[in-house]
Amino acid sequence: MRRVAVIAAGGTGGHLFPAQALAEALIARGWSIVLASDERVAGLAQDFPAERRIGLSSATYRPGDPIGMLRAGLAVLNGAGQARAAYRDIGPNVVVGFGGYPSAPALVGAIFDKRPTVIHEQNAVMGRANRWLAPHVRTVACAFPTLLKAPARVAARAVVVGNPVRPQIRALATLPYDPPTEDGPLRILITGGSQGARLLSELVPAAMAALPEALRQRLLIQQQTRPESLEGARRVYRNAVIEAEIAPFFRDMASRLAAAHLVIGRSGAGSVCEFAVAGKPAILVPLAIALDDDQGQNARLLADVGGAEVARESQLTVASLSGALEKLLTNPARLARMAAASRSVAIPDAAERLADVVEQTARG
Repeated sequence: MRRVAVIAAGGTGGHLFPAQALAEALIARGWSIVLASDERVAGLAQDFPAERRIGLSSATYRPGDPIGMLRAGLAVLNGAGQARAAYRDIGPNVVVGFGGYPSAPALVGAIFDKRPTVIHEQNAVMGRANRWLAPHVRTVACAFPTLLKAPARVAARAVVVGNPVRPQIRALATLPYDPPTEDGPLRILITGGSQGARLLSELVPAAMAALPEALRQRLLIQQQTRPESLEGARRVYRNAVIEAEIAPFFRDMASRLAAAHLVIGRSGAGSVCEFAVAGKPAILVPLAIALDDDQGQNARLLADVGGAEVARESQLTVASLSGALEKLLTNPARLARMAAASRSVAIPDAAERLADVVEQTARG
């Protein structure tokens, strides 16, 4: 009989992309995949390789809002009932949750049914939904060697597997870093982010424009930015005579990351792990409003080994960023050392490692 895995993931790329990487790894091993989520997933999951999709009722709440907490709890219980009804038809061998409130109903339903369950935590700080569910699931896997905010017993039994990355990114793990030459181009990739992206959209172009002319003439910028910030960024680069390609989204991210001498971006779990796999020096700007400073803790994976510099929003200015850029871009040897340090903590086969954990849990 063909084995069936239900993968429960929220409607954000941070949860969905590693879930898709696991799905592809399991399919290669002969598994059938069912995706469970809420309605937000539709726009992001067009390429998700699921044979079936089930929509489950769910909701979130703001901390300190007891009425919102009650409503969310009722929605999750309703979704858990929907999941249990679907499971009677599907008969899953295992249910895997990737965090975020949309994954909760699928896991709660599986726990009620005493089915094998796995949680994967992408961040260095365990999220609220996973924190609540982790004591009740059979296996907890995590991306980072630290798992802050997790209950002590959960942290003690968590298995570090890394963050599954897309196959195109994983292929970069074997490519050597090619530092810039003395007078050659300086290729810089600035990644976006759905939250707090305006800061990078406006501040990075201004910092690039403040560099000495000799450096500006060598810059080849590729920057993701939100649609409302496109024209402003283009204007700054044009006035500074800097060659720049700016778009809301780059579909060929792997090839752009492969060519980059330096990357600048937020420190979401997926970004940090992709930069490590690709072996790229980075300037990371953790999102200040992130709960429990999870992005700041993620950034430590690269910063602690010397693979990245961390710029906190409260201390970030055009002058400070421009100064940091000048020091890095004029020191190819340091960029090469940072690249090697970044790659030293990478786990490129995270999807396979997580697939191993899922299969072991399914076997009991």
